[in-house]
Amino acid sequence: MHEQYEDTREDFSSDAPSTGELDLEARQALRRVSGLASTELADVSDAEYRRLRLERVVLVGVWTEGTAEDAENSLDELAQLAETAGSEVVDGLIQRRSKPDAGTFIGSGKVMELKDTVEALGADTVIADGELSPGQLIALEKAVNVKVIDRTALILDIFAQHAKSAEGKAQVELAQLQYLLPRLRGWGDAMSRQGGSNGGVGLRGPGETKLETDRRRIRAKVAKLRRELAKLTVTRETKRDSRTRNRVPGVAIAGYTNAGKSSLLNALTGAGILVQDALFATLDTSTRRSRTSEGREYTVTDTVGFVRHLPHQLVEAFRSTLEEVAESDLVVHVIDGSHPDPLGQAEAVREVLAEVGAEEIPELVVVNKLDLVDPDTMLQLRSDWPDAVFVSAHSGEGIDKLRDAIEQALPQPDTELTVCIPYVRGDLVSRLRSRGEVLTTEHRGDGTVITARVDDRLAGELRAFVLEKD
Repeated sequence: MHEQYEDTREDFSSDAPSTGELDLEARQALRRVSGLASTELADVSDAEYRRLRLERVVLVGVWTEGTAEDAENSLDELAQLAETAGSEVVDGLIQRRSKPDAGTFIGSGKVMELKDTVEALGADTVIADGELSPGQLIALEKAVNVKVIDRTALILDIFAQHAKSAEGKAQVELAQLQYLLPRLRGWGDAMSRQGGSNGGVGLRGPGETKLETDRRRIRAKVAKLRRELAKLTVTRETKRDSRTRNRVPGVAIAGYTNAGKSSLLNALTGAGILVQDALFATLDTSTRRSRTSEGREYTVTDTVGFVRHLPHQLVEAFRSTLEEVAESDLVVHVIDGSHPDPLGQAEAVREVLAEVGAEEIPELVVVNKLDLVDPDTMLQLRSDWPDAVFVSAHSGEGIDKLRDAIEQALPQPDTELTVCIPYVRGDLVSRLRSRGEVLTTEHRGDGTVITARVDDRLAGELRAFVLEKD
């Protein structure tokens, strides 16, 4: 890899890769190392958080409601998540139950079947399609004698791999520690006393178990991460306040993971953000500026992708990031038209939007991946979302219509006025075009006469140049 880089560096030209291409190359170069399979339970209480070794995995789900197709779609999505984390899925099992078993998530009979499957296929990890309680996690792990993780831990692991910015890494680590804290437990020596009645000079007394020490360390780390995130949030809030003061409208792109949000941002603004056919390819918020056909400026922000049963630890950790959506003037809700269950995905996205207080923000539905949709499915999609804009970020089809739809949906400035701006004040004309909506323009001997709608603050700056109506 190093030699290849040296060769390419000397021939650097206008065909150089974009930021997104470089991100993709780096990610593919850092895939998980094979050959670390182990069926031995390790004492994880020494670690700051539980690192996941995902090699050959067996999936297991409990079908409690909905159709068989819904249950299969959920397990298919879990398989995609596992593959995104760098593992190989070797089998998947679904059990029909009224509710998950309180002891082992699946019934005792299914546990034996799962154990046989794990042994026959040489799997070293079982992933449950749900969030396991600490008791279920321990019981299932003892029964199958390999590492067991749940959907939440898997998503957290993917986020840990993909986070790039300081804020993103801190948010993910905070979510991991909050998830780990109630699940800490030790085996054997890990539960021994560090001090006690026979502990020697300076170690007499009740002492403290290693588990208690780990919990104390994790709580201290959580408090430190919260302080760091509070400082990092100030920078974003400062930028947001600047946009608010200047009355720059904000558009937030939201949607299910892998719906094509980053591709859409690239198509709208030429942002060069990483695009990959994988779940949670981008986590860090990206904001770019764009302009309407009249030259009015607005921002477009790509947000983290959503997923069914998005871990509440992540929603809490990423709350400051997700507030970008709640503070926006328009939510562009991107839906993957090629997915088997787009309605279910849209519902999952709206649940998270409601959780962060963004349910009242005007929504523009955009059905993406038009190039992958067959005619029959297209008829159904148009029936489900008659007011949606249908696009293909890949081919560019419908992007111009989307720009027009965004322009029409942006909030309009409050004040309409007519001004005559001297030619020497070109800065005011430029500001008016970027922050207001120009209705008419006329060039006269004494300056440029413009009729426009502007915000109250800009109207105050232009007061000296206002022409009174006859």
